[in-house]
Amino acid sequence: MQIVRFSRGMSDYKLKMAFIMPTMVLLILMNIFPLLWSLFLSFHDYQASMPHAPKYIGLENYIDVLTDPDIWEYFRTTAYFVLLAVTAQFLIGFGLALLLNRDFPAKGLVTTLLLLPMMLSPVVVGLFWRFILASDNAGLLNFILSPILKQPIEWTTDPKIAMLAVVIVDTWMWSPFMMLIALAGLSAIPKYLYEAADVDRASAWFKFRSITLPLVSPLLLIALLFRTMDAFKMFDIVYVLTNEGGPGTVTETVSMNLYRIAFRYFDTGKACALAYILLIVIVALSNIYVKYLNRVKSEE
Repeated sequence: MQIVRFSRGMSDYKLKMAFIMPTMVLLILMNIFPLLWSLFLSFHDYQASMPHAPKYIGLENYIDVLTDPDIWEYFRTTAYFVLLAVTAQFLIGFGLALLLNRDFPAKGLVTTLLLLPMMLSPVVVGLFWRFILASDNAGLLNFILSPILKQPIEWTTDPKIAMLAVVIVDTWMWSPFMMLIALAGLSAIPKYLYEAADVDRASAWFKFRSITLPLVSPLLLIALLFRTMDAFKMFDIVYVLTNEGGPGTVTETVSMNLYRIAFRYFDTGKACALAYILLIVIVALSNIYVKYLNRVKSEE
């Protein structure tokens, strides 16, 4: 009887907060606290491998990062990778979505098979493609191409094409994500718009330019936003596929260099400063996407 009286005495708001607050506290501890702690360490001289307490040094870590020419080279490498990978994923994913946006036998099975790569762990994908792109004839791709090649292609050890290998692997894994978002947008377009265009004898290009592209573009921009943010943080595939950014530093992205500073040199303060600079870059790019997305929606 006491339990019944207690439950009746609680308002709906208090009951809702009783269920929500434990989750909110857990999220704050797991997300907000690490962000604030890393921001605090970015203004301090601190090494996680040393027992001494953090020593306040102001903006020195940020100055060291921004004046380091190697850091800017890693940003250029990352931007080059993002441009190639996201563009390829957009074109392939949108193209696959256009092909799948029709009725044909075993459509569900084909769609599921195409979505399988993005369901795998990036580490598994990196190991999988590391065997495929092995530089000698033991690599599956070189073995297949051996009848037409004079010598094996050094996919991950040649500085000229190592980045291309990383782009191929990332594109193979994440093009299905673009395809899925684009397919959702294409499926939501009302059929009567195409039927009206057919009555007016509109060409296929006119229907694509005037109906398909404008209506699906908001979802495409959202997919581009997510993939751009994720590509800037890409670490695991590079780490596994190229042996920590090799050959040399050709494929060393900002996230790869961040890992090296934090867990190889144990310069925790500088690593936190670099992480926040990367966060600012990603937020700035995201704002550009969001502004353009709002403009597209207002035009509609």
